[in-house]
Amino acid sequence: MANTPSNMIPLGTQAPDFNLIDTVSENQYSLNELKGINATVIMFLSNHCPFVKHVSKEISDIAKNYKSGGVNFIAISSNDVENYPEDSPEKMKQNAIDEGFIFPYLYDKSQKIAKAYDAACTPDFYVFDQDLKLVYRGQLDDSRPGNKIPSTGTDLRHAILCLIDKKENTRTQKPSIGCNIKWRS
Repeated sequence: MANTPSNMIPLGTQAPDFNLIDTVSENQYSLNELKGINATVIMFLSNHCPFVKHVSKEISDIAKNYKSGGVNFIAISSNDVENYPEDSPEKMKQNAIDEGFIFPYLYDKSQKIAKAYDAACTPDFYVFDQDLKLVYRGQLDDSRPGNKIPSTGTDLRHAILCLIDKKENTRTQKPSIGCNIKWRS
């Protein structure tokens, strides 16, 4: 199990656009079609990563909690499915259903979108405001597999609440830690 930290790209960065297939609905979506009224949370996930498995329920709960507040969640998997078949689109769809995801789980076959976001690990979280400017990047919370800290999503929840309440997030933003994205060679 790798302990790869996320890249802390500059706050204010404009969200790179994309046009990707949702593995659940099998529809193609752009960022503009999926963005939230108040906030957009983009997450890089994978099916096989123990770090993602550890927090999947909390991710699902947070999305359900904030959907009515104009916050949309978007999950993207960019892993090399040839060498990591557990991350195939078919298995992504099943994982989304099993985890109760209410958000699209997009497949980034070319890996261009992960590179555009400078994503490094799974899970990796980005929160954008209504203008798709980055206001948060980093961890869900301090919980990790095996550290006995319960997953509450405190860091991500705080970032979302700051946007909804139109307050500046003055908390230190810590990088996420997880499995490295499995890049094709």
